[in-house]
Amino acid sequence: QMDAQQFVSSREEIPTGGGSCKVLGNAYSYSYQYKYIQEIRGEGNCFYRALCFGHLESLLQKDRPLPCAFVECFGFQECAFAELLDEGIDENSFKYLLNMYVGVLEQCEADEHGDTLLQLFNEQTTFDSMVQYLRLLTLAYLQNHSDFFSHFVEAPSLKVYCTQEVETMAMECDHIDILALSEALDGQCLAHHTIPEGTQPSLHLLYKTAHYDILYPHHCH
Repeated sequence: QMDAQQFVSSREEIPTGGGSCKVLGNAYSYSYQYKYIQEIRGEGNCFYRALCFGHLESLLQKDRPLPCAFVECFGFQECAFAELLDEGIDENSFKYLLNMYVGVLEQCEADEHGDTLLQLFNEQTTFDSMVQYLRLLTLAYLQNHSDFFSHFVEAPSLKVYCTQEVETMAMECDHIDILALSEALDGQCLAHHTIPEGTQPSLHLLYKTAHYDILYPHHCH
């Protein structure tokens, strides 16, 4: 169970046979497909926190050396970096957040017991930096594909939307933010609405009343 100081809880097994779960309520319909749930603190950043934790967890579980994980994690970074500078984002700030992201991956890779990721993601400075980095990647991807995304925002312009809704911490994400970040992270996918469409989900999130938690299918480690 999640305590008030945590940003991410430990995994909780979803009860079978009609049992109840604090987050899910009647867990019967979920227990067929999912084995665990992991709670995320709800304070406007829950989507970014859930995706960030789940994405890094997925990278670290893959049977590939760390440099390959870096390539997968930051393949979008070069085009993002140029776009962010054009948008007036401070270069040193961006590099600080990027180094924080890489540092977390390195620390987790060196951990033989698998506890470091959860520990780091419950340190506010570390986790907030990770969220800020993902928000900047989202902003950059939206701006890089403005011809498409500008049709789906209600703000006066896509740039205004990004400043008010994406770059600002604790602002809840919209569907276009989810799509942009999922595509930016090399097709990181979400279920039950699979993003991008037609791909095999590598991350499963539970959406309930403007909040996201992480679900783990039975086949997950």
